[in-house]
Amino acid sequence: MDFAHTQALDEEFVLHTYARANVAFVRGENARVFDTQDNDYIDFGSGIGVCSVGHANANLAQAIAKQAQTLLHTSNLYYIQPQAALAQQIITLYRDNTPYTAHMRAFFCNSGAEANECAIKIARKYGKPRNAYKIITLDSSFHGRTIASLKATAQEKMHLHFGPFPDGFIYAQDIDDMINKLDDSTCAVLLELVQGEGGVLPMDKEKINTLSTILKQKQILLMIDEVQSGIFRSGEIFASKVYGIDPDVITTAKGLAGGVPIGAVITKLTDIFEYGDHGTTFGGNFLSCAAGLETLTILNKLYKDGELQRTITLFHTELDALVADFAHIFSHKVGLGLMCGLYTRNPDMQQEIIAQALKHYVIVLKSGKGVVRFLPPLTITKEEIQEGFARVRNALKTF
Repeated sequence: MDFAHTQALDEEFVLHTYARANVAFVRGENARVFDTQDNDYIDFGSGIGVCSVGHANANLAQAIAKQAQTLLHTSNLYYIQPQAALAQQIITLYRDNTPYTAHMRAFFCNSGAEANECAIKIARKYGKPRNAYKIITLDSSFHGRTIASLKATAQEKMHLHFGPFPDGFIYAQDIDDMINKLDDSTCAVLLELVQGEGGVLPMDKEKINTLSTILKQKQILLMIDEVQSGIFRSGEIFASKVYGIDPDVITTAKGLAGGVPIGAVITKLTDIFEYGDHGTTFGGNFLSCAAGLETLTILNKLYKDGELQRTITLFHTELDALVADFAHIFSHKVGLGLMCGLYTRNPDMQQEIIAQALKHYVIVLKSGKGVVRFLPPLTITKEEIQEGFARVRNALKTF
């Protein structure tokens, strides 16, 4: 199907919720994607942080095909071997080499928004005995597009048209303000250690550790949204390990299954739910969990071999060079691991930079107001990094 036909079908039959760029991709090879004209693009977006092991990864494709030929789905009314194995793997990877010893359990769903919905329910049930129901989130946060997770998202522009919303979400300007807003009716704090949609700015480690200590003293849950920062994107299995904190609840999704829809919640509140308190039809099925197991196997090898850290170092070196060489465009670099951003001196340039990059066959993303975001596959090669930044440079020379 050619591009014009695809575009015409989309315009006529697909609900218009996305401002699409004028390109359709048909295949990929690690950090490259190819459009209907067979032009190749270096992908510094990886499907908004989803394609963690690149496009058309042979090992992942084989694992998916093998599972598809066996069983795709039986429902959660029965034991699911890949689900149990994935729960063990993700918890073991998180708990290994840390001083934390508390047992944890996992719940699998289909997306980051669903994972955060589950976390919200955990928090509300936890606080119910003492009538604590308030959840504090940060300004510029993003936690999903379902009604509750949207209300947890402290961006007023995203709330238009969709109220009334559930009560109990309190917004704070920063970590200090979060601490000041804690009271007897607070059951949890929910935050991203690096705000994916809010500017890719990592939180201050000292303040996060102070917050963690206070919450433990007050018996208020610390819930970390790692939908984007999780699954080795920070350089560790979770950014929480980078910060040296021990959350009560971690949510994740995006890169966990390399492109197959999945979400997960891991929590120290191992007995918070009783049978029937929560559930999902598709979550944790054979296909998504088999994909998750293979994805974690691939990424953990990169991590242990030191290849992931070498990739992070090279990527940041290239970003630093961009800031130095195009100081009239960018003021500074932000981010953690392979979750990075460049702040533009003129926020109005953000969209044009992204558009020009696409014209030069490289994919970058937006974040917040004026930030150009980079979320490459974690398997990206040295050659792909260098080629991608060469293309970015050519795009920037047009300004």
